[in-house]
Amino acid sequence: MFKSLKLRGAITLIVCLGSLYFLIPTFISSIPSPWNKYIFKEKIHLGLDLQGGMHLVLEIDTDKALETMMERTSNDLKESLMDNRVRFRNLEKAKDTRISMELTDSDGKTALDNVLREHYPDLEIESTSPRENGYFVTLKFNEKRANELKKLTVEHSLETIRNRVDQFGISEPEIIPEGNNRILVQLPGIKDPERAKNLIGKTALLEFKLVDDENSLEEALRGNIPEGDIIAYGIRADRSTGERGSAPYLLKNKTLLTGASLETAKVQIADRFGDVTVGLKFNSQGADDFERITGENIRKRLAIVLDGVVHSAPVIQEKISGGQAQITGNFTMEEARDLAIVLRAGALPAPVNILEERTVGPSLGSDSIRQGVLATIIGSLLVIIFMIFYYRLSGAIADIALITNIFLVLAILAAFKAALTLPGIAGLLLTVGVAVDANILIFERIREELRTGKTIRIALDTGYNRAFITIVDTHITGIVAAAFLIMFGTGPIKGFAVTTIIGLLASLFTAVFVTRVIFDYITSNFNIKKFSI
Repeated sequence: MFKSLKLRGAITLIVCLGSLYFLIPTFISSIPSPWNKYIFKEKIHLGLDLQGGMHLVLEIDTDKALETMMERTSNDLKESLMDNRVRFRNLEKAKDTRISMELTDSDGKTALDNVLREHYPDLEIESTSPRENGYFVTLKFNEKRANELKKLTVEHSLETIRNRVDQFGISEPEIIPEGNNRILVQLPGIKDPERAKNLIGKTALLEFKLVDDENSLEEALRGNIPEGDIIAYGIRADRSTGERGSAPYLLKNKTLLTGASLETAKVQIADRFGDVTVGLKFNSQGADDFERITGENIRKRLAIVLDGVVHSAPVIQEKISGGQAQITGNFTMEEARDLAIVLRAGALPAPVNILEERTVGPSLGSDSIRQGVLATIIGSLLVIIFMIFYYRLSGAIADIALITNIFLVLAILAAFKAALTLPGIAGLLLTVGVAVDANILIFERIREELRTGKTIRIALDTGYNRAFITIVDTHITGIVAAAFLIMFGTGPIKGFAVTTIIGLLASLFTAVFVTRVIFDYITSNFNIKKFSI
């Protein structure tokens, strides 16, 4: 395969030029404007350990997620029991993840069993206490379903946080699960740690609820809250003074629409005063629901609630079609952008607690870069000098392949926007030794052939052919081992493994293909009787 020397030379030249193309932004800080639009824009990204940044360990409150799910289930169960004419009273969610109720009919337990079996297979009766003409019943999620919900909560939180970080514009973040309910987040090169924490930790649960204007807010504030209502607080700003104050609202507890129906959210300038708002656009189902909700509640106030805070409660003047709404709240432009990001990414299914927070300073990153690069340069120079001293001309050819290998690895990292970490530098240094080892195997086989009196061309063919299987075997073994490190390792180990795999693949190309092209070119164009091998 590829017996034509011109074809192999062209492939080698294309690979080398391609590597230089991807590495130009990394090694040249300013590119003349006429060439700027034709040049690859991305530099090699540095990991958290090299450029500094933020390290967070987050804990997902899975128990709270279960409580929220039970709250919704209890509201649905009320409607199901009424639809099935099951007589009950005082159905409410307990402080933990349980539902309690009183059945006021002696046949109520059988009817409840039927409703649970048909509509709520994940609920089971934990206890039943006989009462006069009825029962006191406690329900809970069965253990299997509870564990599934906790697992799904962590997976959903992981995906939501990843989407938020991606939209925030951080390159090469590390976001991985740890244990049963923890997530590790590493943000290299972060400029505003507080803003990043607020963005990641905001639950961003968007809800639309009706304001209860039929009952007295004053009475509710005294403790007489009507059944099915809640008190929520909103932020009101005085346009003349700019001061913000808190205002209570009496809301219907039932949520009519949630942020799950959103298609997108974006920042808008509302009016001539320059007020910043967040515009919402619902998906097709959400638009239909919003049109139905507004059509059924004309002249009523619809509160827009985010994480339990009422941002606005406008009066519905008419049915609103088109599926668009907006959130007002005297936002700054930055607050509005961050809110739009978290709404687009979706709400977290449970609160997030920051267990550990560390900031890596740029000085540590500079020291790591300097020492890592120094180690790579010294190690590579020692190998280069040894190869020239021991193998002479052949050693110089191997050194050309070695330098090509290093540039090829760095170019692949730049092209795929992968992060170079300190363990990655260690992996790069390891591939230097592996690349030279492959050439040593080839050279020693060629030496053996030359000692038997074979010509240079025959010795080259035999040496490369017989060493090829051994080289491929050792490289595949290394790649498989590194692949397991990626599968089961975490941050630093993965960085080492990724660079090692890229380096081994590049080494296989440079040690076998590139050096052979150079040898064939020399033996074809120069009358060489003896090689320095």
